[in-house]
Amino acid sequence: MLTKEDLLAKAQQPAEDAMRLHPLYHGKVQIAPKCPVRGLDDFSIWYTPGVAAPCRAIQEEEALAYEYTNKGNTVAIVTDGTRVLGLGDIGPLAGLPVMEGKALIFKYLGGVDAIPICLDTKDPYRLTLAVKWLQPAFGGVNLEDISQPKCFRVLDMLRTDPEIRIPVWHDDQQGTAMVTLAGVINALEVVGKRMDEVKIAVIGTGAANVATIRLLLASGVPFGHIYACDSRGLLHPEREDVEKRKVEYVDKWRICQHSNAEGRRGDVEEALRGVDVCIAASRPGPGTIAPDWVRGMAKDAIVFALANPVPEIWPWEAKEAGARIVGTGRSDFPNQVNNSLGFPAIFRGVLDVRATTITDTMAIAAARELARCAAEQGLDEERIVPTMDNWEVFPREAAAVGVQAQKEGVARRQLSYDELLSQAESTIRHAREMTKFLMDKGLIPPIPADKS
Repeated sequence: MLTKEDLLAKAQQPAEDAMRLHPLYHGKVQIAPKCPVRGLDDFSIWYTPGVAAPCRAIQEEEALAYEYTNKGNTVAIVTDGTRVLGLGDIGPLAGLPVMEGKALIFKYLGGVDAIPICLDTKDPYRLTLAVKWLQPAFGGVNLEDISQPKCFRVLDMLRTDPEIRIPVWHDDQQGTAMVTLAGVINALEVVGKRMDEVKIAVIGTGAANVATIRLLLASGVPFGHIYACDSRGLLHPEREDVEKRKVEYVDKWRICQHSNAEGRRGDVEEALRGVDVCIAASRPGPGTIAPDWVRGMAKDAIVFALANPVPEIWPWEAKEAGARIVGTGRSDFPNQVNNSLGFPAIFRGVLDVRATTITDTMAIAAARELARCAAEQGLDEERIVPTMDNWEVFPREAAAVGVQAQKEGVARRQLSYDELLSQAESTIRHAREMTKFLMDKGLIPPIPADKS
């Protein structure tokens, strides 16, 4: 049985390993050829003079770019570094290791070629302009680690701009919300509670939780059963500080007006009193949520403490305080409720049907498929969502998203579920096998033993 000291040491180990191994590999991703090079003469095909022919063809018909180039499998990970993980505004350069990690997960779990684009500006209008300039080279854009309320404005401007012809997605909003919804669906199944009856405390009203509330409402949770807290306490109609900035914080003001049917006032402790579910995506802990507050929740409580790198409350503390199910954003604890279970598959599905946008209903389709995959493998208190090593989950999510995109009329290609599933399985398997091949051949050097 591990002691609390053992658990803390285990939780700190990934950071120590990261500092040892990042300088060894000088990054996590690289560009590799996907066409044969039999000799230097082949460059006359892949480059000049032969390349002029596909260039002229694309000039005549832009859609051919998806046939003649890698555009249809390439995603830009765009950030300004203003809200990186739990580190805050560390800037675009310091955020690059995170974006490379994101690109690695995109490739390994989704077969997607993702390129980090770290922009040296905090201006939302310059960010949107940069994305518009970048879109010829990419099949989609993943906005990442952008502070609020700017992140909402940037996403809204890009999604409503008629000149944007590729899907733009903010993973900290839609991705986290999608996986959280899947976790809630299955956690409620385990404890035997209904979505339309439970009360939910939402701790933190940043990008992730604002989107989570939106998906919860679309899935049957009554608005009045949601008790949302920001750094100043519970949201309610008399929050004048929010009302004064309601043009800037449109979603937050809407939450003030329609949530919290009991009219509660106070802080996080009051928000948690008697509720069935806590979804926290706020200030990293430990100590952001106290064990005594968890004790005040309803019987068979569900606690998602999703802050990174340290959850708002350690899982063992929440369990000792009476929580029946605990999830975090970390892979070293059970029930990792993390957007890594979503974005690789969602973009796989979006790219395979050449969708023009990613809607909330497409995200909900992915959440339901993710929940279904976990349920088929058997649910319990420590298994409410699949783990990232269940790679078969990702093609299924991708196919579900692709089918939903076609239903909504936002897909440029029409493929059946089985065709999408087969294509996604092949692409993702290829990415995983390529990584294994490079490791087996020593082209990716093995990780040396820790001599400390």
